Amino acid sequence: MTEEERMGRIRAILKTLPLKPGVYLMHDETGKVIYVGKAKKLKRRVSSYFNHKDFAIPRLRKLVSLVCDISFIRTETEAEAFIVESRLIKAIQPFFNVELKMGSRYPFIVVTSERFPRVLVTHTRPKTGRVFGPYTSAGNMRGMLDMIRRFFPLRTCSMELKKDKIIRPCLMFDVGKCLGPCGGKCTEKEYNETVDDILLLLNGQTADLVSRLRSRMEKLAKDLKFEEAAKARDTIRNLWKFSRQKLSVTLTDDLDEDTWTAMTRLRDLVGLPVVPWRIDGFDISHSSGHETYGVAVVFEQGYPNQSLYRRYAIRTVEGVDDFRSMRETVLRRYRGMIENQQPLPQLILIDGGPEQLAFAREALAEVPVSIRTVALAKRDELIFTEPDKPPLRLDWNDPALRLLQRVRDESHRFAITTHRHKRVSRLSRSSLEDVPGVGKHTAAVLLSTFGSVQRVASLSPEELQQAPGIGPKQAARISAFLAGLHDDDDGQQKATALPKSAAAIVAASQESLSHEKKPRSKYHWDETIDVPYEQQLPEWRRQTDVPSESDEDGTAAREKPDLAKLLGVSRVRRTYDPKRKRGIHRA
Repeated sequence: MTEEERMGRIRAILKTLPLKPGVYLMHDETGKVIYVGKAKKLKRRVSSYFNHKDFAIPRLRKLVSLVCDISFIRTETEAEAFIVESRLIKAIQPFFNVELKMGSRYPFIVVTSERFPRVLVTHTRPKTGRVFGPYTSAGNMRGMLDMIRRFFPLRTCSMELKKDKIIRPCLMFDVGKCLGPCGGKCTEKEYNETVDDILLLLNGQTADLVSRLRSRMEKLAKDLKFEEAAKARDTIRNLWKFSRQKLSVTLTDDLDEDTWTAMTRLRDLVGLPVVPWRIDGFDISHSSGHETYGVAVVFEQGYPNQSLYRRYAIRTVEGVDDFRSMRETVLRRYRGMIENQQPLPQLILIDGGPEQLAFAREALAEVPVSIRTVALAKRDELIFTEPDKPPLRLDWNDPALRLLQRVRDESHRFAITTHRHKRVSRLSRSSLEDVPGVGKHTAAVLLSTFGSVQRVASLSPEELQQAPGIGPKQAARISAFLAGLHDDDDGQQKATALPKSAAAIVAASQESLSHEKKPRSKYHWDETIDVPYEQQLPEWRRQTDVPSESDEDGTAAREKPDLAKLLGVSRVRRTYDPKRKRGIHRA
């Protein structure tokens, strides 16, 4: 690659970077990651490397001269970018990264599990006690610790306190920095109340903590303990000041070695340029075509992030049609994310087979957005990387398969729960509430007055006015709605109520139904590709089919590639019977 081609490629990449927080990875000519960095605004930070002709630091000059490709991972906040950068540097060990390679970590705050707990700071996550963090801003963390020591004094000594042994308190008790449990100056209940206050503060429940302190202050004032009441008042004032500051804390779980192994294995398996730091899973649930819902779940660093889950009521598909329901769900999901400039995943997992995968990729092409998409079929756990190619069969102990199974099972659970909740809600809801302007109270009045919905539908507007609170206009509206007298204006309003994305899905679905006759998937599960976990996958995704001579019909045909050779595996299993049990199949 010439220097002009290299810079042209980099400039094209820089135009696609968002003005959002995230982590960027710089690759050399061989694709190896040589530098990992974080940014509050990715586009500005990465562009700054190539806006300067000469750097004073030789290391930066060498780095810029070697960069041939740039990938990035979007994060929700700048604090999360700190954590992601730290973990990637420790795992990848890029050549040009100097800091964070020698095992340095962001600090945690730990409330120990002793009889009289202590508040400690550690850089390694302990196995016992209540752990908070990691904190990306050590200054903010020290400010919180200073406030805890000032207004919520706990012991700082490491001695073992026994019930039958009372000693003289140290100087910390005399200066008001300790409650003195070693000298019996406070009961265990009083000490634990202070510990509970600290836990509320560390959990971010400032309002609940202030409410506890205010009730405590009022009780002390009634008991004429004005000095202690004044301390509670000062604590409340400082809490409100502190709550206005944003503490940089994120990601309560460390990235363990098993999760990192699973993500790197999955990266090599499906051909991703970076580890799948964020995975979106999709599934559909319905009851014989009624109350169809599509869901999207999000896994970050191998763990579910339920705050990012979304559910979609399918509006444009009638009857049992999981394929087009999946298409609508994926299209609405990523069209909204693109419009709102939200972080996109590195991998999409579809619960289903090649047909669901084909429809999902059609939706992504309309957004448009380029995200690697695979499907995981139930029962035999086959991974479809392409709709028209044989699926991958992994060993049961493969960490990549276990990670995909967790995502698939969670999306299935969320879809079933959503559908069940909506069904129960419908069964417990009166059909009178579908009438415009009729809520639960009005529906209850009508049912208590006339007895049933059928009775209400058979009455005239004049008779409906006998119910308390029902006027002539509302009575006419109820009677017309139940009689099915909808004019064209109402129908037009209902049609325009659909969101723009749903309307686009309707047009696309109708066009595909009327014009497109060819199947979306040509594969019939007659073969699978066995990929043992012990073998390392090569960069097979860049391989292309080799054109061959024309066939008997005179049409140009392509020679089918040797799948086992491309994947570097021992064999390709053919004439696969999907009805065979997986355990027997492996035995």
